[in-house]
Amino acid sequence: MSERSTVRVGIIGAGAVSQVVHLPILTERPDVDVVAIADADLHKAEALARRFGVPAVMDSDALLQFDEVDALVLCTPNNLHEEMAVTALESGLDLLVERPLAASSAGAARVLEAAEQSGRTLAVGVPHRFRPEVTALRSFVEGGALGDLFAARASWLTRHLPGARTSWRSDRESAGGGALIDLGISAVDLCLWSIGFPDITTVSCALTGDGEAVEHSGSLLLQTAQGMAISIEVSNRLFASEDRYYLRVMGSEGSASIPPLEVFKLLGGRPMEVTPRQPKPRGGENPYTNAYRRLLDDWVRTLAGLAERQLPREQVVVMKIIEAAYRSAESGSEVDVDSSY
Repeated sequence: MSERSTVRVGIIGAGAVSQVVHLPILTERPDVDVVAIADADLHKAEALARRFGVPAVMDSDALLQFDEVDALVLCTPNNLHEEMAVTALESGLDLLVERPLAASSAGAARVLEAAEQSGRTLAVGVPHRFRPEVTALRSFVEGGALGDLFAARASWLTRHLPGARTSWRSDRESAGGGALIDLGISAVDLCLWSIGFPDITTVSCALTGDGEAVEHSGSLLLQTAQGMAISIEVSNRLFASEDRYYLRVMGSEGSASIPPLEVFKLLGGRPMEVTPRQPKPRGGENPYTNAYRRLLDDWVRTLAGLAERQLPREQVVVMKIIEAAYRSAESGSEVDVDSSY
């Protein structure tokens, strides 16, 4: 970020995540000027620009070379992330990329190398890390309060919406897959970040697609070098009133789960609840939007030099696991994973 009092931000992609979180949150910040928006559908971009007071609308190529922008938020289809991210970083722009960082582990490594070479800030859209209950659970794990971990289970399930308009997420070339890459990245990152990213050695996976172009459900079993078992379930075919995510971590001295946050610890030979109180989102804001607000605050603070710049290297591991899961589902057998990065 320059010596200007505000950071000038451009947004590439006018889809749901831009409309629901990035534009509303960033345009209300006094330390951010959203100066441009780009999308393949210029009419949609123009409508959003009028709604949020964004002065410029252009195509993505023009925005990547726009001199009046300091940082970009990249919200395009998955197959476009790598090249756009590398171009932005090599042009000297700071960057926030919606998940995945790239459509492959090799692509993610390439984006990280570009960030390292350019010295620019690079962040990924992983708002679940900023939920208060998730950070609280992680602190119990980091502090050893749960003892030696032996199992974890996570799920990320979204409601089935019959008749919903087909989007790029249903196209294998654009998305790279279905529920496994769309929801599995969040579920794997949530679980592994909460327990400190242990070394994953093997992955087993089964996918369900019902003859569709991409899978709608997947079940994974990961094993760590320490013998810990991690099970993960994802699906966009949940029949329920709302989307749901879940995480439970079990250890030799206690266990913890979300949501809601519940922590039990062995004290005096008996399991006792030690759940800390959690803050409520301000102004009735829902947990999803509130988590994004915290993520964007962290990103802007990093751009201003008020927070330490940390590159999201673990996203290479996440993509290696997703790639191994697809190989396992195709072969019908367990596959090895190199979880170094």
